[in-house]
Amino acid sequence: MAVSGMVEFAGFPRGFKAIVVGATGGIGGAIADLLEADPACGAVMRLSRSGAPRVDLLDEASIAAAAAELAPNGPYHLIVTAVGVLRNDILEPEKALRALDPAQMEASFAINAIGPALVIKHFSPLLPRAGRSVIATLSAKVGSIGDNRLGGWHSYRASKAALNQLIKTSAVEIARTRPEACLLALHPGTVATRLLAGYQPAHEVFTPEDAARRLLAVMATAEGTGRFLAYDGSEIPW
Repeated sequence: MAVSGMVEFAGFPRGFKAIVVGATGGIGGAIADLLEADPACGAVMRLSRSGAPRVDLLDEASIAAAAAELAPNGPYHLIVTAVGVLRNDILEPEKALRALDPAQMEASFAINAIGPALVIKHFSPLLPRAGRSVIATLSAKVGSIGDNRLGGWHSYRASKAALNQLIKTSAVEIARTRPEACLLALHPGTVATRLLAGYQPAHEVFTPEDAARRLLAVMATAEGTGRFLAYDGSEIPW
């Protein structure tokens, strides 16, 4: 058992390197902290809009430049993107169709789907060509089409569903050159971060550290690629 309290990463070499995109956020920061506390992990690159190298999911040039800067120190066996937005100064979850706004939908897709897909585009070449590796991207259960029974939150649901499709499609392509790479869309559960501000959920709320431990355990043991999994390892319907 590692210091972080998670199982060992199956198939990873000792001293493996990790990249966490969104490391200033609640879940991303907790994931980076736990990896740094794990003696099996040799290095953790914390990436964000305020870090160096800078990564802004709304700016593809920053993503490409960061990947190019990190490449000489690779390969990296674990790449985590922990970025997403439900609400901010311009975004608010829609409760009905009449609230749909094209500009808000575009902003939601840009951060929740397009940005993480561009991370996969530019960072997947940093994975080793042989041996197990993982690209994990935070999704959300509400992005499941098969599980949607309540409706609402149109833009957020649709952007996460789009993200899931991009992850699944990327997994198919990456498997051709890196057959042991594992791409995952992960639902973290309800976590006490800024994303939850203003909501009073009726179910269990995890701390960022608890969520990070659960998610890392799933990343460490998941088999196969192109999967949509919850924090407990259970499969979520697309």
